[in-house]
Amino acid sequence: MSSIHPFLWFESEAEQAATFYVSLFPNSSIDSVSRLPDGGAFVVSFTLDGSRFEAMNAGSGHPFSDAVSFYIQAPTQERIDELWDALTADGGKPNRCGWLTDRWGLSWQVAPPRLGELMTSTQPGVSQRVTAALMTMEKIDIAQLEAAAAG
Repeated sequence: MSSIHPFLWFESEAEQAATFYVSLFPNSSIDSVSRLPDGGAFVVSFTLDGSRFEAMNAGSGHPFSDAVSFYIQAPTQERIDELWDALTADGGKPNRCGWLTDRWGLSWQVAPPRLGELMTSTQPGVSQRVTAALMTMEKIDIAQLEAAAAG
């Protein structure tokens, strides 16, 4: 595992968020929880699809910003839909081009690997058409991207 990993500050729901995120991805687990004297979680160490994360209950005044987001490669439309629906549920908000903010304010982009392939295509006009199509989307639609690529 890398010696560098994200450390996320939540107001008060670090354990709930980590448990939710772990439920969405294979190869994920809650690894440890340090507790405050009242029994509440303080720092939660967890793994998401093999990547280490830390989450801390830091109180108010430290909101997340969309200046930092987590990119999820979702290979199928079904997986995109599943992750999108889960992450926007209970107060999450969709954004453009596959980005969304979950109920805790953390930003994610859910996109297929195919998006990068299409956007870097050397075929004339493909990347421009795909980019134009992408700019009209909230949740990414692979069929629409493929149609744009085809012209």
